Amino acid sequence: MGYSKKMKLQVRPDHYYDIDYDTKQRFCSYWHQIHEILLLKQNEVLEIGVGNRFVSNYLRERGINIVTLDIDKELKPDVVGSVLDIPFRDNSFQIVACYELLEHLPYEYVAKALSEISRVSKQHVILSLPDVNRVYRIYIYIPKVGEIKRLLPLPRIRKPIRKFDGEHYWEIGKRGYSPKKIRRIIQKYFKIEKEFIPFENQYHHFYILETI
Repeated sequence: MGYSKKMKLQVRPDHYYDIDYDTKQRFCSYWHQIHEILLLKQNEVLEIGVGNRFVSNYLRERGINIVTLDIDKELKPDVVGSVLDIPFRDNSFQIVACYELLEHLPYEYVAKALSEISRVSKQHVILSLPDVNRVYRIYIYIPKVGEIKRLLPLPRIRKPIRKFDGEHYWEIGKRGYSPKKIRRIIQKYFKIEKEFIPFENQYHHFYILETI
């Protein structure tokens, strides 16, 4: 794929080990990334986009057979390759996880990426994408009842304008990229089983998908 060379230049390898990268909110997101895989109780996992390998290292310690794929060999994935041309046979993995990666592609490439992800997945895909929609966080603790957590939408008068920032080409909630539009393109390739925004990190929007 001609675009893959450009994608490689977007993120420095040391970016994933910067103290400003691994915030408390991001570690909360790692928990959800791991938890959703464990809930599916499958042992063949492909993670596309290795990042700092926190998720894959943890899952290996739990006995999960996980293979990592990344276009950047400096990040030391198990396999070097592009999400636009995944170097595995059809139905190779029970679960494919793709966290905070598709926004690094121009939007016109997203359908191709989703098609490839669907092709190599036997059953499930776990996807997360950046979401700039604003919400109020409401947290109440009531003795003998427990925690009550709610995220309430806070509509913007003007949507942020999409602008390439050196890494992201698009994000949910920016002008022209509504949640409905993103959901529509995902549903061309998958059935959405579950969709949520973590209370602890509203910037990461999760989709638990079933191949169709």
